[in-house]
Amino acid sequence: MPEHETMSAEAFQDQYFDAEEGFDEGLLDEDAEFSTLRAELEEAREQLFSIRDFIRFAVTQLRQYDVVVAQGTTDEFAEAAAIVLHSLSLDWSADEQVLDCRLTMSEKQAVLGLLEERIAERKPLSYLINLAYFCDLPFYVDERVLIPRSPIAELIRQQFYPYFDVNEFAKPIGKVAGKSVPSFFEHGLELKQLSQPERILDLCTGSGCIAIALATRFVDAMVDAADIDKGALEVAAVNVEHHELSHQVNVIESDLFAKIPAENQYELIVTNPPYVDAAIMADLPPEFLYEPEHALAAGQDGLTLVHRILHDAPDYLSPEGLLVCEVGDSEWALSQAYPDIQFDWLKFAHGGHGIFAITYDELMAHRELFAHQVALLEQNGL
Repeated sequence: MPEHETMSAEAFQDQYFDAEEGFDEGLLDEDAEFSTLRAELEEAREQLFSIRDFIRFAVTQLRQYDVVVAQGTTDEFAEAAAIVLHSLSLDWSADEQVLDCRLTMSEKQAVLGLLEERIAERKPLSYLINLAYFCDLPFYVDERVLIPRSPIAELIRQQFYPYFDVNEFAKPIGKVAGKSVPSFFEHGLELKQLSQPERILDLCTGSGCIAIALATRFVDAMVDAADIDKGALEVAAVNVEHHELSHQVNVIESDLFAKIPAENQYELIVTNPPYVDAAIMADLPPEFLYEPEHALAAGQDGLTLVHRILHDAPDYLSPEGLLVCEVGDSEWALSQAYPDIQFDWLKFAHGGHGIFAITYDELMAHRELFAHQVALLEQNGL
């Protein structure tokens, strides 16, 4: 993992905290609203002792100051634990016994310094520490890419079963009538149990998290990771190298399919394109304004790229190929744009919506409808 671009906990302490005098004027001086927080941070430094104490305190402060926790996790307790444990160089899933360990004064300062920055700047934690987890894997992230958070991770974990069969080692085993059987959440994918894909495309790859997660689950597949943004591809390349997958994951600069070789036929295309509509973009919380706008915004209805993906995808899918696409809150708009198409909207065990699966045959059957929407975009100069 590369050196963090944000300042270290120690540097942050040096700039914003005086060990003798307590929290000085630093980040919070510009806004009187946070004068109470300065006093609370100082009190915590003096009165709190254990890791558990500081996690509880961080949850309270995140809630009290209306910090939006929605990028990587929606759980204030998980975010508070990450703030504390990361500051202490501990695993985020630390053993229960560790939580009652006491902190030194310098450790307290490191924890409270990161918490102060999170609250005062409203900057997402993953950008402050240049780290996010997706599909149980660590990824370097900065403001060139979105913070990984797609529910597609659930599909990757179980290798898109039952559309594809899974490796024996990947099958979680449950008991039914006393017999051992594969145990999976029923996301709603079509039951086909095809051979595992040999070629996979992650379109709009961003940090490369989906492509890399796919490569770790489909170990015999070649994975292409495409994005139009050079900065995002630089981050993706860092992550590919960190996970030692350069032999399996190929990073491609491409405007959707424009520079994907025509001979590439994929059994699986996964895409999490920009899909936020204009109304939501106009009302985003401060945390989301740190993310690259072009990776979120997708026109008035959020579907500017999705129409093109639906039209072009069958040219790059094998005859039994599958496209899995995330459109989030633009699910309703997509259904309105194509009222004659019954999209297969998937379900998720841990929350999430707006992700559909569609086969090569279905894409071809409705290609004229997709072509009509693309033509409308071109007429409007989009």
